[in-house]
Amino acid sequence: MPTLHVGPATRLRTIAAYTGMTCALVGCFMLATLLALPVWPEELAQAPAFLLPGLGLALGGLATWRLLAPRAHRALSLTDGGSIVLLSWVVCCLIGAWPFRLVGLNFTQAVFEAVSGFTTTGLSVVDVTRASHLVLLWRSLMQLAGGAGLAIIMLAAIAGPAGTGLSGAEGRQDQLAPHVRKSAVLVLATYAVYALAGVPAYRLAGMSWFDAVNHTFAAISTGGFSTRPESIGYWDSPAVELISCVLMFFGNLNFLTAYLALTGRFRAVAKNSELRCCLVLFLLGAGLVFLLVSQTLYPGLAKAVRVAAFETMSALTTTGFSTVGYGDWPAFGWFALILLMLVGGGTGSTAGGIKQYRVALLAKAVFMEFRRAMLPRTSVTAPGMWMGEAREFIGDAGLRRTGAFLFLYLSVYSLGVGIMTAYGYPLKDCLFEFASSLSTVGLSIGLTVQSTPPVVLWTETAGMFLGRLEFFIVFIGLANGLGLTARILRSHG
Repeated sequence: MPTLHVGPATRLRTIAAYTGMTCALVGCFMLATLLALPVWPEELAQAPAFLLPGLGLALGGLATWRLLAPRAHRALSLTDGGSIVLLSWVVCCLIGAWPFRLVGLNFTQAVFEAVSGFTTTGLSVVDVTRASHLVLLWRSLMQLAGGAGLAIIMLAAIAGPAGTGLSGAEGRQDQLAPHVRKSAVLVLATYAVYALAGVPAYRLAGMSWFDAVNHTFAAISTGGFSTRPESIGYWDSPAVELISCVLMFFGNLNFLTAYLALTGRFRAVAKNSELRCCLVLFLLGAGLVFLLVSQTLYPGLAKAVRVAAFETMSALTTTGFSTVGYGDWPAFGWFALILLMLVGGGTGSTAGGIKQYRVALLAKAVFMEFRRAMLPRTSVTAPGMWMGEAREFIGDAGLRRTGAFLFLYLSVYSLGVGIMTAYGYPLKDCLFEFASSLSTVGLSIGLTVQSTPPVVLWTETAGMFLGRLEFFIVFIGLANGLGLTARILRSHG
């Protein structure tokens, strides 16, 4: 039944039901953390901090689904999908913050850490040297769930189609199969392939099993949480860095592009406009960072190349792993990383940022305008972008949407930087740190710590949340939910 002919009360019940199912699945993720207790039984005293909220999410969410689920599956509109995604993310971030009280975080800090996890950002106020294995594992599981997309996980679990409203609301418009649920299953299967390849690779490169699991989850989700204060730099290993770069690259890929690559359709992959943009940006960024930064700071050609390639890949894919600090970097190095973070990764991937597709689209539009100026007025041009196995033609509507998104993105970026500078932080620090927040990267120059003022942490939290859900869905979902509630109240008033 079309959403248009469904009353507000029914739509609100449907939103609550699907939110309940999503929360139930996240509750299962939280309970899964306790599977590590046989390995570290000395951490049994911390079990209630995971058991109580996990059961609350799982049982409460399942009960909500059972009570309110629609009797017949129907397609969900993008507006209803936006409300479900927004409500699910808010509830899961708030409840998911509970275990971080174990490491002494207050409410603001705990919510910041949870949002950083679910949005796959990786900025952290947790002292990992004092955190338990359970807490560190929970951080990685949050990034694993957030990278796959809470809505995608739910779509793969429920029986029957829920429509594209949910996957579209989380920025996953591209479908790997005609059936939405099958497409979601293929996304999770692709994700699982990454994990199954990453864990043994890291272990062979010298990590412990615990470190290998955590860093694989963080790499494929482009999350960046690490079990070490030095991040990947702790190992100072070319093999570990290479594995990380490969996992970060695949995590950055649009799931449709990755699926084509894994199924051997390399011709379609090679034509992909977004992938070409990614490679150009990486080669250009790494080359400039090497020439103007790393070769003058780090002894030996091999080390300089490694630093340039790794930090560029980490920033561009919005992962946030690092091998070095940036305090001694010249201004150009900061400038390069800020630009790469703002561009971000692929559409429909685990990465954040403006997205490489939009950058490629705008670049092609500029080229198109120059070309049109050189052609006769009667000439007809139809430029396009290759995505998957199809060529998408550039239209005015697409350019308007991209322009509106870019304006909103840069406006929020400017506002966030302004708030942070108002607290006395240097401008260059604020430009770097809020770019990392808004693009869900996780690289830090040391501004984000436990002693950071609460208003600054909330500003970064809002940036991470808006950046992950790409602004419009947050506003659409909120307006839709409030509108439905107001209509119900008026009908009873």
